[in-house]
Amino acid sequence: MKDADPVAIVLCGSAGMGAVYLRELFDKTEGRLFRIEGVVDPFPERSPHLERLQAQKIPIYADLAAFYERHSADLAIVSSPIQYHCRQTCLALENGSHVLCEKPVAATIQEGRRMAEAQARAGRWVAIGYQWSFSEAIQDLKTDILSGRFGKPRRMKCLYLWPRDLAYYGRNDWAGKKRDRSGAWILDSPANNAMAHDLHNIFYVLGCDRAGSAVPVEVEAELYRAYEIENFDTAAVRCRTDGGADIHFFVSHVSAADKGPVFLYEFEKGTVAGDGRNTDIQARFADGTVKNYGCPDHEPMKKLQDCLESARTGVPPVCGLEAALSQTLCLDGLQDSMPDIARFPEQLLRRETAPDRRRIWVAGLDEIFERCYETLRLPSELDVPWSRPGARVDLARYESFPSARA
Repeated sequence: MKDADPVAIVLCGSAGMGAVYLRELFDKTEGRLFRIEGVVDPFPERSPHLERLQAQKIPIYADLAAFYERHSADLAIVSSPIQYHCRQTCLALENGSHVLCEKPVAATIQEGRRMAEAQARAGRWVAIGYQWSFSEAIQDLKTDILSGRFGKPRRMKCLYLWPRDLAYYGRNDWAGKKRDRSGAWILDSPANNAMAHDLHNIFYVLGCDRAGSAVPVEVEAELYRAYEIENFDTAAVRCRTDGGADIHFFVSHVSAADKGPVFLYEFEKGTVAGDGRNTDIQARFADGTVKNYGCPDHEPMKKLQDCLESARTGVPPVCGLEAALSQTLCLDGLQDSMPDIARFPEQLLRRETAPDRRRIWVAGLDEIFERCYETLRLPSELDVPWSRPGARVDLARYESFPSARA
């Protein structure tokens, strides 16, 4: 397309993250070299932007196929629930659109591979909306890692305690679910939703090139829940990559405190550290040099700007489908590591019952996960009474979720 031509956009989902994209498109995107060709949402009345969509006479369709019967789009933004990512991405590619799909890629690795095959057939690109990957901070860090400035990676660890309340799990009909009513996999969890960014980022910065990520080859996990949900709200994970780096990942939605993401990436020649949302990433090299990479959350919607530009040029964005598949592969493996989620003992559950803040947390969990982070051990290796070990899952020959072993 010509540089001056507006990018025709179809947006799948108008509430949740879809509402965030609409706000950006309506209010903040400079240049206006785009037009919203249509919105796909079976429940548009849930969108805070419905009146504005109607005022601008933007057509709304119940499904994506109906949109493509009447329109075309240069860019499809898939911000619908996880179980729709694969089918909507593939349909958009078949109709000639590039795709910006919100994280994660999909619930299962077989869906992700199906998306990759559709991408290859269509000759279009698919980007995945992990906003850190699009930030100047992460791109600068990855450039230094690729240049050899840090040397070989050794250990990567992350601790993220982010309390969520009952409203979080009641905000839709798929939060905390393994499957939807039709049987489609969702696998919603901290590791596949709120903290998926942090797991993906470890693989992404270790990729052997700008477009790639390190690939997990083995994973073991301990998965727990306090809320009355199908899947887990707490995870302790150990993973090994194809480059030999060890990853330790500790996340929970039922902690007492809000802490993180706290992370430390250890290399031969230095370390990279972060300590909380909206803080800068700092590197310390073996020679005493310190480098500040800035805050990766500074421009969370840079992914949209970059994808609009890529739709005009055809040059794939920095975080493509291939780079994001490592998180999906690891996620499926850790789910297989403990198919039956362990429940926290009832006597450890604490409940906050304020009208505007009804939540559950687990007594002592924060301190245990901080010990896990410091010692690089899983709870069962610390002989925590309520802990239960998961199985080691080989990801080098992993074909589909759930695996035959699970």
